[in-house]
Amino acid sequence: MISALVLAAGEGTRFGGTKQLEILRGKPLVQYAVDAAAAAGVGEIVVVLGHDAIRVRGALDLPERARAVVNERYTDGQSTSLAVGLRALDPASDAAIVLLADQPGIAARHVRSLKTAFEADGPEILRIRFRDGPGPAILARSVWDEAMRLTGDVGARALLARTNPLARRRGGRPTRRRPPGRPRTRLKGRRSEAPRSPLRPGRLVSTARSGGASRRR
Repeated sequence: MISALVLAAGEGTRFGGTKQLEILRGKPLVQYAVDAAAAAGVGEIVVVLGHDAIRVRGALDLPERARAVVNERYTDGQSTSLAVGLRALDPASDAAIVLLADQPGIAARHVRSLKTAFEADGPEILRIRFRDGPGPAILARSVWDEAMRLTGDVGARALLARTNPLARRRGGRPTRRRPPGRPRTRLKGRRSEAPRSPLRPGRLVSTARSGGASRRR
């Protein structure tokens, strides 16, 4: 089973309020991540709440296979929400797709591309990079213990930062500008070679094997 984990516990300090509740096109920002995960067909969805938890939970429309948990230590940073969420996942889960609650550009196709890549290639970590910030990542169960030891306001990208990925380009078509929240032209991964199926020509793909040895196909 592949699970989805939506991190929705932040205080929205820079935004000036509870960003998860900001209404865009008729629904709160946090709902976009939940809807994308549901439409992608993941096995379960866990939403981690914290700041303004009661209001955020009240604004959410959760599908049948989704549930919410509360991170009482959300003020200690995103790493605590990641840990709470991973601990709450089904024991049968093989991997978790981690999404942020404030990116309305996330769509089912992004979640599905990570899901497909994991099912085909089994990477420990694979992340989509967004033009305006970190995108969703998939974490294999084999790295959950490492992820739960993170501290402070960091998430899955801190795990990727510990690798030295080898980059290569597929195709040569120039990248078109995308609106905020849409994916930048990069997937970053650890351990497996770059998956073929979810990628469009011209996307930059980075891969590295967990032992540090990498190769170019």
